Amino acid sequence: MTSSVKIAAVHAAPVFLDRAGTTAKAISIIREAARGGAQLIAFPETYIPAFPVWAALWAPIENHDLFVRMAEQSVAITGPEIAALRREARSLGVTISMGISESSPTSVGLIWNSNVLIGPDGAILNHHRKLVPTFYEKLIWAAGDGAGLRVVDTPVGRVGNLICGENTNPLARYTLMAQAEQIHISSWPPMWPTRRPSAGGNFNNVAANRIRASAHSFEAKAFGVITAGFMDAPMREFLIARDPDVVDVIDRTQRAASFFVDPTGEMFGDILQDQEGIAYAECDLQRCVEPKQFHDVVGYYNRFDVFDLKVNRKRLTSATFIDAGPAELMPALAEQAEAISFHNGGGLDS
Repeated sequence: MTSSVKIAAVHAAPVFLDRAGTTAKAISIIREAARGGAQLIAFPETYIPAFPVWAALWAPIENHDLFVRMAEQSVAITGPEIAALRREARSLGVTISMGISESSPTSVGLIWNSNVLIGPDGAILNHHRKLVPTFYEKLIWAAGDGAGLRVVDTPVGRVGNLICGENTNPLARYTLMAQAEQIHISSWPPMWPTRRPSAGGNFNNVAANRIRASAHSFEAKAFGVITAGFMDAPMREFLIARDPDVVDVIDRTQRAASFFVDPTGEMFGDILQDQEGIAYAECDLQRCVEPKQFHDVVGYYNRFDVFDLKVNRKRLTSATFIDAGPAELMPALAEQAEAISFHNGGGLDS
């Protein structure tokens, strides 16, 4: 593992609600970032197929068709979109962090806000589902679980990820800190409407994201990668065409920014907000060590006799099925065949 690494934070729009088109665009961006020397390439929250900003704009009774489309365009972990990203990571020798709306094999209407970390050999290193969908996101996604609260070794360092509002959860953040996190990826939507302009307008979400990212990096003594989505003209036009009355909300809601913070919480490297692109930063992981002398909140600067955090990392499932083995199954099948023969008039001796 090298001490100095180059990281790319992707600040881009999806091909709105089109998983195949967005995957193709993502692969093009990955290739561009790799040509630029990036070893770790991080994409925004639910980049494939889109962030459902409509849930903030209209009541749920107006959005049934959009939920159906979102579910249809969500991504299976075993599907072709993830397979294509894994091939690309292996081909280019890069690590990819991808935000997806994830579909479920147990329900056609169950989707999660998820993140997948893919290593340079194409292996899935971590698969995290957002613990709690935030605010109006609850109308779209189910709650996740703790299975993905992991920091994993990669050729570029020990990488962890939290999605959007999870970066406000001190216990989730501490869980990653306690696994020697060196690079923390936080992924965000392109915008976050909370009020109409006539009701006072939005709070400063860019400042809020910076505060959250800086707080985590300062406490963890880790580099922060803040990667946010982007609203392009087709996405804006799609929403306004559906309801022209939301134009003020869309145009007067602050756009998210993508940037980096160092282990002291200071911003550095590229910053992108009002245009699509790729932000880059060079990170020397040795800079994570010295600040631990000041405050190591998962080491000497704690009281483990006073505080005790337990984290359940079991993957939750809809049901547990206990099936008979072959030896147990044969008598049951024979009995079933006999019953069918009897009911068909064969009798016991036929």
